[in-house]
Amino acid sequence: MIAAVDIGGTKIATGLVNDLGAVLVAADMPVNCDCGPRDATRRILNALRTQIQATGIPLKGIGIGCTGPVDPGTGELGEVNTLRGWRGWNPVQELAEAFHVQVAIENDADAAALGEMRWGAGKGKRSVVYIIVGTGIGAGIVLNGEIYRGAHDSHPELGHHIVEPLGPACTCGATGCWESLASGPALERWFARQQPTTEMLTAKEICSRARTGDVRAIIAVDRLGKYLGMGIANVISMLMPERIVLGGSVMQSADLFLDRIRATVQDKCRLVPAARCDVALASLGNSAGLIGAAQVWHHRFRSPVSQAEVL
Repeated sequence: MIAAVDIGGTKIATGLVNDLGAVLVAADMPVNCDCGPRDATRRILNALRTQIQATGIPLKGIGIGCTGPVDPGTGELGEVNTLRGWRGWNPVQELAEAFHVQVAIENDADAAALGEMRWGAGKGKRSVVYIIVGTGIGAGIVLNGEIYRGAHDSHPELGHHIVEPLGPACTCGATGCWESLASGPALERWFARQQPTTEMLTAKEICSRARTGDVRAIIAVDRLGKYLGMGIANVISMLMPERIVLGGSVMQSADLFLDRIRATVQDKCRLVPAARCDVALASLGNSAGLIGAAQVWHHRFRSPVSQAEVL
């Protein structure tokens, strides 16, 4: 059994995951950023101890997925926008000392990619790019069974490659980033500019209107699918993975624009065999964060894959 910790910008999830990727028990808590990492450590320890005691199953190790830049080698957090003042916190060291087991950490997108590759929509594939579309666009890249790392173990930011040089301003300071065109807030901003009213709808509400036949919402959602497809086409042209897996809150409405994504990919990918790269939806659902965190441990310490997982 692996203890899993999923540290996000607003909440922390803890749970226990068995060797077949099933979540046995789970709980959420608010991050409470202003209380600092010491308080977070205390609450994580208490939650895990309660969960371990409830199951009575011996603990093999702990895996962590964490938002923002993390150092997978040292276990330290970098400068995370949503965790101000937490730079240098080392949850790997804290949990290893408390439970006397091996602990591993990865960026949450990398963790999700590993989880989907072993137990989800990427199962059986060796090269998978997991793309999270929500408030922003993030990605985890697994090539030939290994997490792709940049120089000095830096994490690639696929959401900030330029799709439209003269496009809208992005939160990163550039213009025309993929995230500024195809994320949830990008859909909301574009739709609001087409409306003669000051009403600001959420991405979910816009998609709901598209389902009822609202022409402006249909156009906005189609535009979203086009720009998602353009970015995915770029990823396929650059990396040619076996599978692209799409997750995140925006993808809960994927039935509205998945066909548009696939058509755009086929139109834009001219020099690579794009048909050999599947575009699929993530399948681990609300448990993806914890399952991915558990797989971080399995991947780092090479826990063998059982025959039951292969079948």
